[in-house]
Order: sequence, then C-alpha cells, then structure tokens
Amino acid sequence: MNRDIVKSLAVAGAIIAIALAATAARNAGLIESETVTRLVMGTIGLMLVWYGNSMPKTFVPAAKARQVQRFGGWSTVLSGLAYAGIWVFAPISVAFTGGCAAVVAGIAATVLFALGRRQKTTA
Repeated sequence: MNRDIVKSLAVAGAIIAIALAATAARNAGLIESETVTRLVMGTIGLMLVWYGNSMPKTFVPAAKARQVQRFGGWSTVLSGLAYAGIWVFAPISVAFTGGCAAVVAGIAATVLFALGRRQKTTA
C-alpha cells in the first residue's frame, strides 16, 4: 500500500479516535457538548495544516507548478491554522462562518495565484 495512503488513513483514524474519546468524556460528564465540537473541529483544522505542509514536498517537474504547489501549501497551512484557531476561540455562531471563510479564502488565493502563473506562462 502507498505510504501516503497509510499516513492519510492514520490521520483519519486519529480524528475518529479524538471524536470518540471526546464523546465518551461528554457522556461521562467530564466535558460539555460544545467542547466536543471545538475539539473535533480544531483537529480538522490541524489536519488541514498537516496536508498543507506536505503539499510542497511532492515532486512536480515544472518550475511554475512547483511555485503554485508551494503557494498552495502555504495558503492551506495558514487557512488551516485560522480554521483551528477560530473554532477553538470564537463563539460557535462565528466559528462556523469564520472557519468556512478561512478555508474558502485559502482555496481562492491558491486558484487566483495559479491563474496568474498560467497567464504569465502563456503571455
């Protein structure tokens, strides 16, 4: 099996384990329901950081593609950190909108950067 697939399955398993442990703690009366939500969503943000960090480490032969890959990695890391931070510290009503906005902004920045690189290549 591919190493990347094994790593991704391990990350998914860790997220599920954290969710199950937090749910068990909530059922035991140790933490509140909102804390479970914040833990799981913060963990998802950290998963985005992990994937963003690994993006530039894969090989791409073209120089412009490597630039886009590096930029995409950075924007994914930053949007993942923002997502995790918003979910951990902001009120729940703000966290949903703010977290989604952070991820969408990271995606939009990467797409716009890639389109800009493409136009410079064809010009």
